[in-house]
Amino acid sequence: MGPLQGVTVLDLSRILAGPWATQALADFGATVIKIERPDCGDDTRSWGPPYLKFADGSESGESAYFASANRGKQSVAIDFSRPEGQEIVRRLAERADILVENFKVGGLARFSLGYDDLAKLNPRLIYCSISAFGQSGPEAASPGYDAMIQGMGGLMSVTGLPDSVPGAGPQKVGIAVSDLMAGMYSLAAILGALYERERSGRGQWIDLALLDSQVAWLANQGLNFLTTGRAPTRHGNAHPNIVPYQSFETADGHLMLAVGNDRQFMKFCDVAGCTEFARDPRYLTNKLRVSNRDSLIASLAPLLRHRTTRHWLDALAGSGVPCGPINDIAQVFAEPQVQHRAMRIDLPHALTGRAPGIRNPALFSRTRLEYRSASPLLGQDTAAVLKSTLGMTDGELTELRTAGVVS
Repeated sequence: MGPLQGVTVLDLSRILAGPWATQALADFGATVIKIERPDCGDDTRSWGPPYLKFADGSESGESAYFASANRGKQSVAIDFSRPEGQEIVRRLAERADILVENFKVGGLARFSLGYDDLAKLNPRLIYCSISAFGQSGPEAASPGYDAMIQGMGGLMSVTGLPDSVPGAGPQKVGIAVSDLMAGMYSLAAILGALYERERSGRGQWIDLALLDSQVAWLANQGLNFLTTGRAPTRHGNAHPNIVPYQSFETADGHLMLAVGNDRQFMKFCDVAGCTEFARDPRYLTNKLRVSNRDSLIASLAPLLRHRTTRHWLDALAGSGVPCGPINDIAQVFAEPQVQHRAMRIDLPHALTGRAPGIRNPALFSRTRLEYRSASPLLGQDTAAVLKSTLGMTDGELTELRTAGVVS
């Protein structure tokens, strides 16, 4: 059984940050009921191509984007702009442990589905609101997506080529990392609140902002600024605080070399046949190597370019010096280590029969993670959930469907 077996989550979120958090809760064994609009569902259902494929290779119309963040959930299609739909959501919330939403600030309160409304019905409810800017402040009511948060939150200022290099400029990360990290912070906060509830018996409201998350995980770069008062600049694939820690061109591609301490630098120099650099007073410590970054990199670059990537991987394999290839995503899933760890999973899907996925990276020693199904079809579980959870009859469901309240 998963570690969250018996926990019920009401998921009113869409796009990525909220669904990423609730997908992890589903992986951990929670029952996740995803509430979607009957007409179109989660926006990302239409964010394709690509789409999940049938066995014959034809496209299904279910987007890979939606599938990436919604496995293991039950889809219940309810129009809660209608009073009847609002009542159904309230009844579900009374029975839930956790509710996750990412509407604009005050959006659910308009339907009497805000935290204050639902906490009166269910004082044990943990209610997580994910928004671009949080529930307070001058930008609280403003909309926001991942890319603009990457820019506004400083990430793009430290991502990309240095200003001295042709083609320099701010660069967005290739994955929606601001959304994903907000989802992970949400997951951690929810689990913290769930643990605290064991002592207090009470739920609480979690206010989680994408911008706050992005600022928080500036990590060492944020502290580099707060310590010096100087805004960090872009270093491309190099590290601002460690040298040599960057990509190098090889005879047939590129290598990521990550020398993390002075001992590793000495070992690298031994393997690479440049022991004079290990003895050079300019490079004896990491602090000195950072100060003399340009001269050291200029000396190492032609040396590394002389041999193939495979040569360097093999030569450094037993030295304790971290290094690796720069894979495209096809190469990632072909990596022996990735295959050994079974990162690709295949799950049952109601439309295509099977659908690929990527497993949660957590492995528990006693409680297994649960991958029950791929992403659900829109409204796939409406009848089953409303019957089993709320005791609705077939007649009641037919009436609600006819009125367009559920589908």
